[in-house]
Amino acid sequence: MSETNKQPDDTWDLIIEPPDKLLDFRFGELYRYRDLLGLLIRRDFVSAYKQTVVGPLWFFIQPVMTTMVWSFVFGNIAKLGTDRVPQMLFYFSGTMLWGFFSHCLTKCANTFNSNAQLFRKIYFPRLAVPISYVAMEGLKVLIQFSILVFFFFYYVVQGAVMHPNLWLLAIPVFLFQLGALGVGCGVIVSSLTTKYRDLKQLLSFGMQLWMYCSAVIIPLSEFVDRGYGWLIYANPVIPVVAMFRYAMTGEGPQPIGAWLVSLILSVVILLLGIIIFNRNERTFIDVI
Repeated sequence: MSETNKQPDDTWDLIIEPPDKLLDFRFGELYRYRDLLGLLIRRDFVSAYKQTVVGPLWFFIQPVMTTMVWSFVFGNIAKLGTDRVPQMLFYFSGTMLWGFFSHCLTKCANTFNSNAQLFRKIYFPRLAVPISYVAMEGLKVLIQFSILVFFFFYYVVQGAVMHPNLWLLAIPVFLFQLGALGVGCGVIVSSLTTKYRDLKQLLSFGMQLWMYCSAVIIPLSEFVDRGYGWLIYANPVIPVVAMFRYAMTGEGPQPIGAWLVSLILSVVILLLGIIIFNRNERTFIDVI
């Protein structure tokens, strides 16, 4: 080949390299791959409800059935209070918020192990996978929120006194916060499980304990009355659940200070998780 037909090395249009800086998040790549992100969300939706009898109706059935069981066991048998929040609203809101957070965390925790074959075959921003998980769970929680609104108006018609307030405008922030916390914790666990597989078993057990310490079933006043008020600051999920219920009904505690601490902590955990995720992305294929 003549010298004139040779192509110099610097004519490549795109050079793919792993992140090499601590804060190299590359969010612009996620936007360029938005079509792929849509396909990943569709994949998650189809795989979750393919060959099921009722399909997406599980969005409604599962939280409603869980709410009914918790209302019967903890409300009627154990006689636990609900901080003056109507029983179905109390348990359904806790079920909805905890389900959103826990599913974001557990799905993101399996990012590397569940998608190893896909990661080996083609390049795309790896963060697209956990983001697709959160988008899928976000769609579910929006659908479930419509049921919560139904319960709200049902109690209003029955004569219950509700005091919804301006904190309703913060509901998107509450959901973003839980999603950020779930992604951050999930991708940290995902990075660790590439080397330590038994962490998956610990995660399943740990999430059950976390739920009982998150004011999902047990009212926040019970934690305070029994001397466990410090959990409000130690557990970033508690203030979100409490503030959400207060926004809807105007009843129950208002841990505004703890919520602000929780919001900052959630963002820090998200950024830390992305940093660890990016660093692990360089070598995880060799480990799995």
